Amino acid sequence: MRCSNVSTSRSLDRWHAIWLCLFTGALLAGTNCGRSPAVSTEPVEKITLLRVPDGGLQPQTAFDAEGVLHLVYYKGEAAKGDLYYVRSSDGATFSQPIRVNSQPESAVAAGTIRGAQLALGEGGRVHVAWNGSSVAEPKGPLNPEQPADSPHNGLPMLYARLNDERTAFEPQRNLMRKTFALDGGGTIAADASGHVYVLWHGSTAGDPKGEGSRRVWISRSDDNGASFAPEEVAYTEPTGACGCCGMRAFVDSRGDLYALFRSARQEIHRDLYLLHSRDQGRNFEGRMLDPWEINACPMTSAAFVESSTSILAAWETENKVYFAQIGAAKPAGPILAPGAGDDSKHPSLAVNHDGETLLVWMDGEGWGKGGTLRWQLYNLQGDAVESPGETPGIPPFSFAAALAKPDGGFAILY
Repeated sequence: MRCSNVSTSRSLDRWHAIWLCLFTGALLAGTNCGRSPAVSTEPVEKITLLRVPDGGLQPQTAFDAEGVLHLVYYKGEAAKGDLYYVRSSDGATFSQPIRVNSQPESAVAAGTIRGAQLALGEGGRVHVAWNGSSVAEPKGPLNPEQPADSPHNGLPMLYARLNDERTAFEPQRNLMRKTFALDGGGTIAADASGHVYVLWHGSTAGDPKGEGSRRVWISRSDDNGASFAPEEVAYTEPTGACGCCGMRAFVDSRGDLYALFRSARQEIHRDLYLLHSRDQGRNFEGRMLDPWEINACPMTSAAFVESSTSILAAWETENKVYFAQIGAAKPAGPILAPGAGDDSKHPSLAVNHDGETLLVWMDGEGWGKGGTLRWQLYNLQGDAVESPGETPGIPPFSFAAALAKPDGGFAILY
């Protein structure tokens, strides 16, 4: 997979030494590890915890084909803040932060599922998409059911990409041309052939009121984000879309596009759906992965990762976290996170070169309320290994990102 959490074999030796230094904490403490740290004879710690630089929230990460780590995070008030991008090409330092949003305070963290998502495209180009805040410009089409002067009317689905020199992000663009009522978080994915996909759910003129008539929309770029076609309906079945629930898109190593969203059929059927496109997002097959009947908006999120044999997805249903194979010839049944409470949310996945899977999630997180970070490691057969871990004190409106280290260990960035 091009943008895997596992670096390529040509960078393994370099990163093996780098990560030994990186995960001693020297990086985040601001000291210089140097390019040739002494190799420790101590066993490598299997799972290491790291804070996002500068106390940032909502980390979104990707490794490129050269083993460079790319990171986008949020800073500011929950209702209006800024996105920052950093990278580490040598493991000793992160680059100076570059603000992603060209208009200050045009991003949002409130609700936890409306923040930025990151994708790497052709040539390692960095692409970011996010829900615009109430002050964000340019605005999207207005919802006729809302007061025209409401700051929450015309919220845009924003996109920006890193420039050719990799020194700044191009001015942010709104991709909503005919849709309105943006609510839950949009999503982005890209491949190595110049295709970039931004998806969200919303309504358009003539749609009946309510979540049951919302649909998933897609805007496609075939020139690595230089331009985007007007949005089109991605899935025509009348599933509706859970208004305040997030989405997650993913491109696998074959170039197939996947997306997860939660339905709102008859307002109460908040089922998880998987969309799959084999033709660069022009047509989608869809199937329900997990039913959930609830007359409420649960504000859920989801995650993808590719292993050497399959695509894995993680999600929330009935306030519990699950993950499962979705791309294998004989997919296994969903695995429930051990000890998951009644308010488990925001899963993240990573797979190392041995086929081990790290599942990370949050417990106890709520509106304006931080939670407890939890994790469990699984072997190639899907059996839990080692004891589950946890650490409290995760900031409000944040979550963690699972990372696979080249030495076979894992890190959790929170």
